[in-house]
Amino acid sequence: MGEKLLERIEDMLPNLIAAVIIILAGHIVSKITLRIMAKGLNVKHVDTTVHKFLMSTVRVVIALFVAIMALSVLKVPMTSIIAAVSTAGIAIGLALKDSLSNVAGGFIILFSKPFKCGDYIVINGTQGTVDAISMLYTKIRTVDNRIVYIPNSTVSSATIENYNGYDMRRLELDFSIGYGENHRAAMEIIRRVVRDDPDCYDKPDKPLIVMKEHGSSAIVIMLRVWIRSDMYWAMRWRLLQKVKEAFDENGIVIPYDQMDLHLDLDRGSGQEK
Repeated sequence: MGEKLLERIEDMLPNLIAAVIIILAGHIVSKITLRIMAKGLNVKHVDTTVHKFLMSTVRVVIALFVAIMALSVLKVPMTSIIAAVSTAGIAIGLALKDSLSNVAGGFIILFSKPFKCGDYIVINGTQGTVDAISMLYTKIRTVDNRIVYIPNSTVSSATIENYNGYDMRRLELDFSIGYGENHRAAMEIIRRVVRDDPDCYDKPDKPLIVMKEHGSSAIVIMLRVWIRSDMYWAMRWRLLQKVKEAFDENGIVIPYDQMDLHLDLDRGSGQEK
């Protein structure tokens, strides 16, 4: 019994060695192919989103091809391989229907291009910068440096807000001043701050500065100005600070909520008889 097993192993040893060589060679070929492919895509300036998705897909295809070659060298009948793959495909398809829908969702994202790597997006309440789009998941990096993986099937059917869809974005800010302040002077101060900032643009529309509201305790002045999309938060914080400093320099008061309390000390203080 032991001799027969040893003879069988000796007979299979060349095929096992050949299968191992094929797997190792496949691994090397995969790395070389992906490296060459990456250089070619970079030369062609292919979109980063498409680049990463194609690399992920090619890696999986090469791995499957190498596995089939290794099985063939081990003299596993091709009909058996096909039958096994078909059976496994049905079973896997039923078990992994969500994963297959994620793959389909990945292709939908790839070709419809609602966003690309580097865009700041919001999907179902989750917001952050798109790091990568793989076959199954879209990887998002949040502002506090967390990584969120969202299934592609969810992404492809969700409402997506893309803050970098266009190069330009309109920033809207409200500034409150007291009712006793000169609102025209305040509007001119805001106009001067915007005019002096090189990152505020007058296209496609000139900056809009209007009285928006008579609030309960303040007059609200609204500013709308066009800025670069990638500078939205930086410009928001910068303009808020500059306008506050300009108001302080010119004596414009920004009101704050306060409560006046009146006490009637005479009421209810009568003496007992």
